[in-house]
Amino acid sequence: MNARGVRLVLFDLDGTLVDTAPDLAAAVNRQRVERGLAALPLAQLRSQASHGARGLIGRAFGIAPGAPEYEALRVQFMQYYESALCVHSRLFDGMDDALSALERRGLAWGIVTNKIARFTDPLVRALNLHERAACVVSGDTTAHAKPHPAPLEFALRACGSEAAAAIYVGDDQRDVAAGRAAGMRTVIAEYGYLGDAPELDGWGADCRIAAPADLLDWLGD
Repeated sequence: MNARGVRLVLFDLDGTLVDTAPDLAAAVNRQRVERGLAALPLAQLRSQASHGARGLIGRAFGIAPGAPEYEALRVQFMQYYESALCVHSRLFDGMDDALSALERRGLAWGIVTNKIARFTDPLVRALNLHERAACVVSGDTTAHAKPHPAPLEFALRACGSEAAAAIYVGDDQRDVAAGRAAGMRTVIAEYGYLGDAPELDGWGADCRIAAPADLLDWLGD
């Protein structure tokens, strides 16, 4: 089954459009090393990259928001990440070709992420995506973040698109939930971070792709 009538493709950022895990992991590992702990392998941190400070600090230090030391760790993590947020971050393999193919077909594409604009904007610029994206919606652009549909609804308005003519591609269950709530078709990026032991069949997406090129096949000619 493929998707007909799509004129707008919206992407999550971390774990879908861009592989940011190496730089996110570097920030939390810097914190560990400063505290006399060994750096964790990227493979142990990668699944938490879409969950930002909460997920990475949770994995690296075993604490959650509300713990006495959490807030200081969160603030420091954000400072460290901001100082080196596009050292190793890159578009996923095949993604630049996929974006170029969408553009050749006359389809617009944009970014909708829970990453706050403080980090989103410089990252998007560093990757030279700012002039190509039809919209960039960050986690603090609207009053609500995903899984609330507000960020996707904002993107639809910004791009002048109806929900029926748009799809949302993401690597987290909240992406699918937000897209469905906004009335859009949704796609799971199986090459992304996905969290721990995800039950993808239960997410309710319209499609799952193993690589960016698969999205083009699903969209059809």
